[in-house]
Amino acid sequence: MFRSFTLAGAMALVLIAPAAQARVASEKVERASPDRILVTWSARGPVDVYVADRPDAPKETMQLVSDDDGDGRHELAADLISRPYFLLVDVTDGETVRVAERILPLTQGSNFRDVGGYRTSDGRTVRWGRIYRSGATPSLTEDDLRRVRDLGLTQMIDLRSNEERVLAPSRIEGVATTTVGYSIGAMALGRNGTTPDMEAIYRGFPDLLAPQMKILFASLLRNEGPVVYNCSAGQDRTGFATALILRALGVPVKTVMADYHLSTTYRQPQHEMPRLTPELIAANPGAAVFAQYQKDPKYLTPQPLRDSVGTGYLAYALDEIDLRWGSVAAYLQAEAGIGPAELSRLKAMYLE
Repeated sequence: MFRSFTLAGAMALVLIAPAAQARVASEKVERASPDRILVTWSARGPVDVYVADRPDAPKETMQLVSDDDGDGRHELAADLISRPYFLLVDVTDGETVRVAERILPLTQGSNFRDVGGYRTSDGRTVRWGRIYRSGATPSLTEDDLRRVRDLGLTQMIDLRSNEERVLAPSRIEGVATTTVGYSIGAMALGRNGTTPDMEAIYRGFPDLLAPQMKILFASLLRNEGPVVYNCSAGQDRTGFATALILRALGVPVKTVMADYHLSTTYRQPQHEMPRLTPELIAANPGAAVFAQYQKDPKYLTPQPLRDSVGTGYLAYALDEIDLRWGSVAAYLQAEAGIGPAELSRLKAMYLE
């Protein structure tokens, strides 16, 4: 039987549920303006705020930018190229929490964001700066490319179909890229043969994307450096991949669903696919599908990822895994070769 996942306050800006007994909580970093960054948090007492340009920098090497800060916020200047990482230190008990911007501020990118910072059920935290998710990247500017290069990416797994990769080739170069060939037609269509049936599409993801998930998790296990994976919008196939990673690391389903729904906030559809001309449509069998979307007046406005009764589409993929494999862990073992030992290694690598 289908189990519906509920999401209270899905679009809330604060997505990281505080661990039990946590003093520093509700931490987040966002742009107050293109050249100003705002760090906010809640705490029972004053907090010292440190900053560095590395996600794993020890406190001793970080710059103290605010000490004994008791108002729960600190704003500072920051350019759009460098990516600052913050350490919040509770002055009372020394507890530390790392936090960074969720979204990479790209001028012509879409939905490129860090998967770090989410807390697991046992109170650990996904490391920042190690795993990234994104939409397609055919329109990145030179400054955008500099921002991406500064991430130090070592592997990119492109989840898109053959047709999508031809229509919107990535501008990211110098990063080892892996793809699995398939046609956009392999994704389920609706009962009338033209309108996508989102439940059917999502229930098809565990089979369709099994080869890509094997590659993605193998890359994570190699631990060679930061990894990014993407599809066109960075929300559906990419959302499925992110759910598997976060669940493998022990992040609760509620948090996984909250991260999934952030795509409605962070997508920039106009940068995901070039405007399709009649010539492109004639030459590429998959172009007609995307041309139909571009003709829709709602194309430039990301739509909520829910069906008519409010169920997040990702819940159908997770339910399909539970129905057929029993759990995400069982699916990963059967389809990606990720057993208990590998899960333990992943947690050691990507949690702190």
